[in-house]
Amino acid sequence: MAILSSLRRRSAAISVAAVAGATAVGVCLAVSSASAGTLSGSLYRDPSSAVVRWVAANPGDSRTAVIRDKIASQPQARWFANFNPSTVQSEVSGFIGAANAAQQIPVLAVYEITNRDCGGASAGGAPDLNQYQTWVSNFARGLGNQTVIIILETDSLALLTCLSAAEINARNQAISTATRTIKSGNPNAKVYLDGGHSTWNSAGETANRLRAAGVQYADGFFTNVSNYNSTSSEANFGRAVISALNGMGISGKRQVIDTSRNGGASGDWCGDDNTDRRIGQYPTTNTGDGNIDAYLWVKPPGEADGCRFTAGSFQPELAFSLANGAPNPPTTTPPTTPPPTTTPPTTPPPTTTPPTTPPPNTTPPAGDGCYASIAVNQWAGGFTASVTVTAGKSDINGWTVTVPLPGGAVTSAWNAQVSGTSGTVGFTNVSYNGRVLGRQSTTFGFQGTGTGPGVLADCVTS
Repeated sequence: MAILSSLRRRSAAISVAAVAGATAVGVCLAVSSASAGTLSGSLYRDPSSAVVRWVAANPGDSRTAVIRDKIASQPQARWFANFNPSTVQSEVSGFIGAANAAQQIPVLAVYEITNRDCGGASAGGAPDLNQYQTWVSNFARGLGNQTVIIILETDSLALLTCLSAAEINARNQAISTATRTIKSGNPNAKVYLDGGHSTWNSAGETANRLRAAGVQYADGFFTNVSNYNSTSSEANFGRAVISALNGMGISGKRQVIDTSRNGGASGDWCGDDNTDRRIGQYPTTNTGDGNIDAYLWVKPPGEADGCRFTAGSFQPELAFSLANGAPNPPTTTPPTTPPPTTTPPTTPPPTTTPPTTPPPNTTPPAGDGCYASIAVNQWAGGFTASVTVTAGKSDINGWTVTVPLPGGAVTSAWNAQVSGTSGTVGFTNVSYNGRVLGRQSTTFGFQGTGTGPGVLADCVTS
């Protein structure tokens, strides 16, 4: 799991102290119907993430509802940080296959570069750069051919203090080669390189480092991973980097910003010790800014930095601190078509079974009330299900969906409260998605063992 090195954190701490008392960035911003960047579509929520597993295992904890509704409900990056060249392809293809079945865009954070974090709390990576390229080649083979977002090697370009000039040149070549390998494996992959953050290296220096590492082969750069700088500051920094790249003859590059914990401007530099940080803007490709492709949660909220807890471990007290008092996420309507610029695979993705039903039909019923449709991703021994709740011609202010589940058992759910685990299982709206406007929809999902539900579900209004 990526964290900031102590060197990077200290540079950030200086800027944080300088802006103490500044207005916190808004968490839940209204967005327009146009995405503005080069990406559109909904982001994939990993149903087996650490926070989802914690929520499922701790239903009675006083912090669970807040963590469930404001963090576990949201799409976050899946990190690939273990040097496992023999199994990485199957791990990637399984994750990609589930996202493709849900017709959503997965975010993958690659964190495997040799001598990562300059030997800090997140030290590790491939033993050498030749073995790194082997790992990347196997990683790329699992990516399929639909849209995916790749966050390639956090800190790899912004943090170079431990490397000699020859080692910097070798790293730049390795990242450039990795970018082209990923693009060759999946031409629809959107690859972003490390741009540090707005209070680290200058925009000009960042652009120079991106150019040296082959950003011309990538789609752009990412900033603010694991950090707390405001979205507006990062956007201004990104514009300056893009301008500098344009001056070098490298055009068409865009930014993605990690907003996982930049909703507050005060607190200790280390995320393990802060009590004043908050989650930032919820993840979306709908940025309304032509320079920014997405606001992402790259660093999963609640996962430690390595100061007080083991780096990358999920800590509910950190998650609760980030989520408590933050606005609820917006209720969104899922896309009725796959993300653009993708071609469906001619065969099912490896290690996955395609949905047993077609994508949810979002045509509202003619009368009042609500109805529900289900898309199921089944595999040996388990399943995930995505349920679309659609209002009739009038607004509704609460809903309950009952799902027959004779051959399986629910283990976790998101965006809904669950009653029962097998037989006939009930799902009721949570605080932020009970109100659905006429002819509009909201979604929830659940995961389980055994056989998933069929295509029928009943929906009643509260």
